[in-house]
Amino acid sequence: MSEADGQFYYSVQVGDSTFTVLKRYEQLRAIGSGAQGIVCSALDTDLGIPVAVKKLCRPFQNQTHAKRAYRELVLLKCVNHKNIIRLINVFTPQKSLEEFQDLYLVMELMDASLCQVIHMDLDHERMSYLLYQILCGIRHLHSAGIIHRDLKPSNIVVKSDCTLKILDFGLARTACTNFMMTPYVVTRYYRAPEVILGMKYKENDIDQWNKVIEVLGTPSLEFMNRLMETVRNYVMNKPQYPGKEALNHPYIHVWYDPGEADAPPPQISDKQLEEREHSIEHWKELIYEEVIDWEERNKNGLMKEDCSDVVSGSASQSSSANDISSMSTEHTLASDTDSSSIDTLTGALDESQ
Repeated sequence: MSEADGQFYYSVQVGDSTFTVLKRYEQLRAIGSGAQGIVCSALDTDLGIPVAVKKLCRPFQNQTHAKRAYRELVLLKCVNHKNIIRLINVFTPQKSLEEFQDLYLVMELMDASLCQVIHMDLDHERMSYLLYQILCGIRHLHSAGIIHRDLKPSNIVVKSDCTLKILDFGLARTACTNFMMTPYVVTRYYRAPEVILGMKYKENDIDQWNKVIEVLGTPSLEFMNRLMETVRNYVMNKPQYPGKEALNHPYIHVWYDPGEADAPPPQISDKQLEEREHSIEHWKELIYEEVIDWEERNKNGLMKEDCSDVVSGSASQSSSANDISSMSTEHTLASDTDSSSIDTLTGALDESQ
C-alpha cells in the first residue's frame, strides 16, 4: 500500500494477537473476539472519535475464510443505513499483493451488545424502539436480497441513546441468485426452526422464521396438538405478524419513519458473489483490489463525506463507552410523536399477561 513503508504504522500486542495499525488509531483495547476476528476499541485521532478496529482472523487460511472475508468487506462497503454498522476505514499494513496477509476493518464503536441490554430493566418505550430498529435493519438488508444468517444478541449493538445497529456479515449471503445455501449456519441457540429441521430456505426466511410464522398464522390441529399446552395456548391467543407487516404493529409503529423503514436498498457491487469459487490466491487478489479501491476513494474525499454523520453522532454522545445504565430514547423520540400510544398499548399487554 502507498503508506505501508513503516512510517504510518505501528504494532501493539492485543492478547495473543499482534495488531499492526495506522498511527491514527491509538489506545487499542480488546473488547471482543469470535470466529471471524478480534475487535479492539481505539481512538481515531484523525476524526476525533472512538472506533472499533476488527482484525480478521487468518482470512487466507482456506477458501472458505477467504470468501467470507471478501463477502463481509463487499457487503459492508455497499450498505448504508442507520441500523447497520458503518464501515469507516479499511486497510492492510502490507505493501503489495504478494505480501498481503492482514485485513483490518474500522467501524463505529457502540456502547454494548444486546446481550448486556436484555438483562436490564427496560420499559416498553425502549423495548419497542429497539425492536423497531432491528426490523428496519433487517428489512433494509432483505430489500437488497442480503440474508444475515447469524442474527443473535452479540451481533446487535446499541448506544446509550438507544440507537441500535446490526453487525458481523461474515456468514451473510446474497439471495439475488439461485445459489443453494448450506443449512449449517447461525449460532446453534439462534437457529431458525426450518434450519434445524433441514428445510430448504431462500431469500429472507432464515432471518425472520417466515416458514414457521406462516404455519402458526393458520395452524393445523395436528400441528397444534404437538405443542406443549402452555405454548399452544399462547399461539392460539396471539395474532401473528409476517415480517413485512411487523413495522405496522401498534407496539412499534409509533416510531415509524419512511426514511428508515423504506430506505432505498443498497446496490451490491458483485452480483455473482455467491456463485464465485476461486483459489485462495484469487480471493486474496479480489480483496486486495477492494482495499485499493477504498484507499483511492478515500484519497478523493468520497469516504470523508460518508463518515461525517458518524463524527457528528459521536460528538453528540456525552456518555462514556459501555455506560448504558441510563439508556434513553430522548434524542430519538420525535417531538410530534405521541408516546402515550405506547403507554396505552403496553398497559393492555401487561393486563393480558
